[in-house]
Amino acid sequence: MYKVISAIVLLVGLLLGYCFLNPSLNKLAVNSPAPDFALLDQDNVMRHLSDFKGHKVVVYFYPKADTPGCTREACLIRDKYAVYKDNDIVVLGLSYDLPKDQKAFKEKYHLPFLLLSDSKKEVAKAYGAYQSFINALFPARKTFLVNEHGRIIKIFDKVDVEHHSTEILEAFGIAE
Repeated sequence: MYKVISAIVLLVGLLLGYCFLNPSLNKLAVNSPAPDFALLDQDNVMRHLSDFKGHKVVVYFYPKADTPGCTREACLIRDKYAVYKDNDIVVLGLSYDLPKDQKAFKEKYHLPFLLLSDSKKEVAKAYGAYQSFINALFPARKTFLVNEHGRIIKIFDKVDVEHHSTEILEAFGIAE
């Protein structure tokens, strides 16, 4: 009986420790500075968020390149990309995929925006898009809108891939 109680106490302690120390629980807030990062793009070029200061930026995390939901989301952004470009909005798609996989995804679907490899999961952790335990293989589907001054102006914690491209534009105050 003592061993069972000890095991339960240990398990509860581990879960509480996880809740307090889990980086995905350190959520960013609207109006906070967007954490800068350095990631390789689909062509193995190092990109920094700070490279795009002076532009509106969409930082969107997606679970896995060339999967149904991620493909749908990316293609709907692609289909409205002229509106993004006309309004000086840079789109950065991030996943844990390697640059070569990002490149294949970009080429297959003719995606006109940058795809970045967060293979070390550091940026997902900084942005609270990292999922621990079972879901650690994929980042959460989350989007952060960053203004020209590098501040977060909108966070989408729950993304509906069918409407997300339009929601992003609306959040930037752009009507189609």
